[in-house]
Amino acid sequence: MTLSIVILGLVTAQRLGELLIARRNTARLMACGGIEAGRGHYPLMVALHGAWLIGLWLLAWDRSANLVWLGVYVGLQAARAWVLASIGPRWTTRIIVLPGETLVRKGPYRLFPHPNYAVVVGEIAVLPLVFGLPAYAAVFSLLNAAMLTWRIRVESRALAEVAAAA
Repeated sequence: MTLSIVILGLVTAQRLGELLIARRNTARLMACGGIEAGRGHYPLMVALHGAWLIGLWLLAWDRSANLVWLGVYVGLQAARAWVLASIGPRWTTRIIVLPGETLVRKGPYRLFPHPNYAVVVGEIAVLPLVFGLPAYAAVFSLLNAAMLTWRIRVESRALAEVAAAA
């Protein structure tokens, strides 16, 4: 088994585990009166991230791994853990707002408004670079930027509506 297969396997397992956490958190948030925003773009986001990972499996499984870029990616995983620990059970892959709840203002959320998206931007760009795929990194970074522009607009509007109603 090559290092590339191990890396891709770990990333795949991480993503699947995060989807399970997100599903559990989404169900709990909805049971507590959560309101979902941006349902229309969610399947596109899942498709984008799925295509990114499947494409990496197809293109990178037999490529050597650049250990410097791998170190950067590992650093991004530490940032991801900080984000998830800070937002706790409110973290989900969907946009769920809870009327009456205040925004999380601890951990990286006290530094800037969308730290999870910053980590995702880094991951989308850096993992292909681990395998020497800069054009792949550029294409998916542009697609991800378009998705995040849409998503952040939807999320900001949903949060503003909840704040205005409070």
